[in-house]
Amino acid sequence: MLTHSFDLGIFEQAVRSYAHGHLPVSEIKGPDFPILGDHFSPILALVAPVYRLWPSAMALLVVQAALVAVSVMPLAVWARRALGSAAAVVIGVGYGLSWGVASAIAIDFHEVAFAAPLLAFSLTALGTDRLRPAVYWALPLLLVKEDLGLTVAVIGLLVARRGERKLGFITAAVGLAGTVLAMLVILPSLNPAGNNGYFYFLEGSGGGAGGPGDLLYRSTVGLITPLAKTTTLLLMLAPTLFLALRSPLIWIALPTLLWRFASNLSTHWGADSHHSLVLMTIVFAAFIDALIGRRSSVGSLRRYLAGSAAITVLLLPHFPFWQLVQPATWRDDPRIAVAHRLMDRIPDGATVQASNQLVPQLTNRTSASLYGWPESRPDPQWIMVDTRVPFNQRWPLNVFQEQEALGLARAQGYLTVSSEQGFVLLKRPS
Repeated sequence: MLTHSFDLGIFEQAVRSYAHGHLPVSEIKGPDFPILGDHFSPILALVAPVYRLWPSAMALLVVQAALVAVSVMPLAVWARRALGSAAAVVIGVGYGLSWGVASAIAIDFHEVAFAAPLLAFSLTALGTDRLRPAVYWALPLLLVKEDLGLTVAVIGLLVARRGERKLGFITAAVGLAGTVLAMLVILPSLNPAGNNGYFYFLEGSGGGAGGPGDLLYRSTVGLITPLAKTTTLLLMLAPTLFLALRSPLIWIALPTLLWRFASNLSTHWGADSHHSLVLMTIVFAAFIDALIGRRSSVGSLRRYLAGSAAITVLLLPHFPFWQLVQPATWRDDPRIAVAHRLMDRIPDGATVQASNQLVPQLTNRTSASLYGWPESRPDPQWIMVDTRVPFNQRWPLNVFQEQEALGLARAQGYLTVSSEQGFVLLKRPS
């Protein structure tokens, strides 16, 4: 019960739609909200067969872990063939334990998990001059997320630079066209709010679109300020001892960096974002390529690898994988059993609003949405609230707003079915 409605619950509802033969919708985003109008990620349909066999949010988390694990393999094999077994171990383990991977795994499920193996295979092929396979592995990125078409475009330009000019330029054109089509046609046409609904990340900090001065700032000085952006950039390059900058493959990270740092949403800037997963795949591929280009002696290679391993170890305590060695991680909270016992009283197929961390426990069998979220379906049959959520983990309601909302629900006729260990279960009268 440490997962969240945004985004695990949303993605489970999308995959559940695919698994039942429907276009993806999410009740959490809004009543029958079309997910393809939020982000263009039709590749999620590939999770549907797994979900049919295992209808649980856990299925998504396991699929994500498998995808990330697979992405280690081509990088490690490339490193072993070009640099030896020691390099394969350091790079494979370093990438697998990197902060970007840890951050992505720690914050539930996201579609970019599919990008990790596709990028790993594509960049491995590109780095070994197998240009057609590099393109074939890159093109499915267009189905992962709308911005990754720009990543495909850069891969195409590098293919052209390496000699396959026609193939490279066609790939670049397809990538650019894919992003333009998704962002300017598909997403606005499917999003209930049109352009205003999709381009939320371009809004000003006050909630309105910024003017020309704001846009100029964010496309220049704003790309490296506030400090969180520079910190993310330094952390991205540090595990490679900044050698990744010597490889042309590092240019493939540029589209992701630009849209993240130009965004006005602070959640896009930091090192605790799932968006850094694609950066880790790219930067470690660039690291291998740079080591191959700079290999002058066994001694220098060993120093580079030792430095990379040391930085990985130093960063580990500051990111989520460190939780695995903390005793508190493995202790069961007795309240969890109480929560599940109360949730079992909610019948399958019911409409329910629940607290943020309860939603993913219900999305596999009910029409679940987030309690206190203004876009949630009104007048649900059931309401379940955890009133003991720590202050710093509360969202979207604070303690006072939550108590006020519960009082209003009771005034509207909702009956208290149970109130136990901080969990409140309400039912709408028939």
